[in-house]
Amino acid sequence: MKNILLVLVFCLVGIGGGLAAGWFLRPTPEAPHGAEVPPDAEAEVTEHEYVKMSHQFIVPLVTEGRVSAMVVLALSLEVTPGASESVFAKEPKLRDSFLQILFDHANSGGFRGSFTEGTTLIHLRKALLEAAQKVMAETVSDVLITDIARQDA
Repeated sequence: MKNILLVLVFCLVGIGGGLAAGWFLRPTPEAPHGAEVPPDAEAEVTEHEYVKMSHQFIVPLVTEGRVSAMVVLALSLEVTPGASESVFAKEPKLRDSFLQILFDHANSGGFRGSFTEGTTLIHLRKALLEAAQKVMAETVSDVLITDIARQDA
């Protein structure tokens, strides 16, 4: 008798859990056919596209003529919709410009000490954005530092 009661309790709990999960995970209702989508909702979806640079950037930090550390960065670009192909077509030029900015930043001490401070990264992002816009005009609206790490020797 206890076994049957236990099985019934587990069945009811399982059914109740399934119903609750179905209720909370149900899709949101779509707008009826012919209903207008608010202009803001459409703009949010198509306003920008993000393109991840295909390889990381490796920047050596030189102290007294020897490499004392390495900084590794991953960058992504915020671009106008549909511009991904043009970014990949000009990636060698972008990488060259970005490396020059990163080497200048390293040589001026930008990766020493608390290199992840907000103001330090703001200056770096601004310089990277200016370099990207020289190559891609108004296609690039922001440069995102998606990963950054420093390995001391």
